[in-house]
Amino acid sequence: MAELFNKIAQAARSPKGQQVLRQASAKAQQMAKDPATRAKIDGVRAKVAKRRPQR
Repeated sequence: MAELFNKIAQAARSPKGQQVLRQASAKAQQMAKDPATRAKIDGVRAKVAKRRPQR
């Protein structure tokens, strides 16, 4: 299992991996700014907050 994580980390450090990570980050930031996506996230957050026991 550790070998799998080492391979993933090695791929992420490669130039191609860095490019893929930058693209994924840009896409995630773009989606986070989308009002429809924000509404979905807020809806799920509200559902989870209702199910969580109060401390």
